[in-house]
Amino acid sequence: MAKSWTDGAPTPKALQDHAHLRDPFSYRLKKFLLGNPLNRHTLGHQRLKKRYALGVLSSDPISSSAYGTEQILVGLIPFFGIMAFSLLMPMTGVVLVILTIITLSYRNVISTYVHFGGAYIVARENFGRVTAQIAAVALIIDYIVTLAIQSAAGVAAIMSAFPEISAYKLPMVIGIILFLAYGNLRGVKEAGKLFALPTYLFVFSMFTVFGIGIYRDLNGSLPVLDPNQPGTLPLGEEQGLLTMAAIFILLRAFANGGSSLTGLEAISDGVGLFEKPEYKNARRTLLVMATLLGSLVLGVSYFAHKIYAMPYEDESPTVISQVAQAILGDGQFGQIFFLVVQAATMLILFAGANTTFSAFPIVVNYAAQDGYLPRWLTKRGHKLNFSNGILVLSGSALVLVFITGASVSFLVAFYALGVFTAFTISGLGMAKKNYVDREAHWRVKFIINGLAGLVALVVVTIFAIVKFTQGAWFVLLVSPILVVLFLRLHNRYEEEELALKVNEEQERVTSISRHDVTVLVDSVDIATVGTVRYARSLNPRSIHAVHFVLDDLKAEQIKKQWMSNHGVDDVPIEFIDCPDRRLPNAAVDYAIRATQKPDVELTLLLPRRAYRGFLGRLLHDQTAEAIARPISQLPRVVATIVPFDIDKIISGHHQTQHAPEVVAEELKPVVPQRAQSNWLQSTNEISHYEEKVTPIGKISWRKRAHVTGHVTAIRPAAMDSAPTLEVEIWDETGGVTLQFLGRREIAGLEVGSVMIAEGMVGEQNGALTILNPSYEIRV
Repeated sequence: MAKSWTDGAPTPKALQDHAHLRDPFSYRLKKFLLGNPLNRHTLGHQRLKKRYALGVLSSDPISSSAYGTEQILVGLIPFFGIMAFSLLMPMTGVVLVILTIITLSYRNVISTYVHFGGAYIVARENFGRVTAQIAAVALIIDYIVTLAIQSAAGVAAIMSAFPEISAYKLPMVIGIILFLAYGNLRGVKEAGKLFALPTYLFVFSMFTVFGIGIYRDLNGSLPVLDPNQPGTLPLGEEQGLLTMAAIFILLRAFANGGSSLTGLEAISDGVGLFEKPEYKNARRTLLVMATLLGSLVLGVSYFAHKIYAMPYEDESPTVISQVAQAILGDGQFGQIFFLVVQAATMLILFAGANTTFSAFPIVVNYAAQDGYLPRWLTKRGHKLNFSNGILVLSGSALVLVFITGASVSFLVAFYALGVFTAFTISGLGMAKKNYVDREAHWRVKFIINGLAGLVALVVVTIFAIVKFTQGAWFVLLVSPILVVLFLRLHNRYEEEELALKVNEEQERVTSISRHDVTVLVDSVDIATVGTVRYARSLNPRSIHAVHFVLDDLKAEQIKKQWMSNHGVDDVPIEFIDCPDRRLPNAAVDYAIRATQKPDVELTLLLPRRAYRGFLGRLLHDQTAEAIARPISQLPRVVATIVPFDIDKIISGHHQTQHAPEVVAEELKPVVPQRAQSNWLQSTNEISHYEEKVTPIGKISWRKRAHVTGHVTAIRPAAMDSAPTLEVEIWDETGGVTLQFLGRREIAGLEVGSVMIAEGMVGEQNGALTILNPSYEIRV
């Protein structure tokens, strides 16, 4: 083959873009609904400022003040009558004391687990896997109920202002849940900006109402409502507080009021959503949230007991709306501002429902990463959010809304038990950690966390007893079933990992040579080694391995495993960036580039780990066919799926290697798009001599060039050959390979980094290459 101009070879050129798959209708529809996909390298830009984080993560507990007081009165009035209003303030005081203790405990959680915390992580690190799953189940149930009850309460706020729409309550709640799901599928940052305003509007409007109310209370013009209005809850007879029945009713009312504290854990679950320094911003937001929540609960309870605001049987008008209407009066300003208050209440309740879309996917992502939930819950979607978690949350909440008819009173029966279980585990777990580690001020932290855990445990016990017949029985029944199911799923994953583990006998593979073969690598296990063995039987001219990088940490793990596995010492592995996570496109692009020469044929081998039955489809996504189908449409390219039966290993049957499945269809190429991709454009300052940079598409052979671009592929040499490293960088005009001799890695270099290089331009296989350039890395 001609190697240079001296023997008639064509002029070497920079790497150029290639054809991409035509987007299917489903993907075009997704782009239409959700917008363009976000590049995975922009994940850090999806972090939230404190002012937005307060709107996203604090709206749930803040919004609970809209109905916490009312739920206390719902439990008291039918049994104590007017006396309920005298009991309201002491009970509110107990709720505020618990709020203070739990807030201080979660402040310690955030300080200790500075990226992601919450009850699940605390339980996993301090109590083990079983307790962690109890925490996970508690939070999962709580977030599902939170979405349902906040949406229903928000619609109730609308009905308080416009009673004529009461007949459309259920469709409105369903519509709100679907709207929130859609907003969050468009991205965390967009949802944060959208729902930050309602939090501030609600706080401003309620503090304005409280200010006017204090003024009217001091001058004696604050009205008192008639507790015998039609539609209100029936007034009970005043009775003593020391009877067993009275104590039971008081505890049940307190359990209702505990709903005001739900959502406190959302900030500790979502520390990683904050801008850096994450834990400091999260702690400040937690304190602001707790202060606002306490003030709002105290204010609503105080004025409700002052004006005798009665709950209604059909939940409309709400207690908070009665407080606002009584304080604001019937004047023109009062009527207008009352509508503002109702709108703010509605929006904050919907924003509170939105909080679950930030916290729930993170919790299930933790559990899925640990192998207790299906792994597809760890995948980031179109907008770099955990879209599968969002869909699971929305679907579960819709089912709950249908079952309960969107009734707030019915939903409260399921509420708060889960979150107080999480409070208990978190507090006791942190207390254990403080006692074991004994760091600075550990005694104070131990007392705070231990007290928070014990108080929450008492509340959980009260909930389980007094709410048992109203719906707590369902939570108590379902929770252990889900915990056992999570543990069973984890055992299944462990069996599969053990079956795929490469042992010493399976490492070595005999070397044979013929045409080009590439093995696509997702993990270094027995299936991958078996695929390499099959590749050697094809007598290839060369064998390469390729891993498309979706996660940098996983890529680093694969690199280390590959380098340490003697069975693949002479098989070099290439790491190619896949920023939009569309594996079929990345594979097609690689295959076209590998077969540019007309005399080159390529076989791509795709290990497929075969899992049988419904459980196998549930626990694993099937991507081999999706990659093989478009790959095999290319000329001179064959995609071969190599099945590997995991169930046979688990069951103890003799392992067999199945005949490969070959997919072949005709490819319809489309207009190249890689060179126009926005992700190649860097918004960062490149270097102090940026004016000397030459576009890659304009560099010339045998001349020095100074180029900059994004790293799209890293190719270290095989372990049994001379150490070399090839790095492919691209800008908007094309790509070039940087070749480093005498090394297999560069510290700090990873796909997606910005690299500046300067050196003499040479040629290798007809493509321009810069040999041993001086370089600078910008992450």
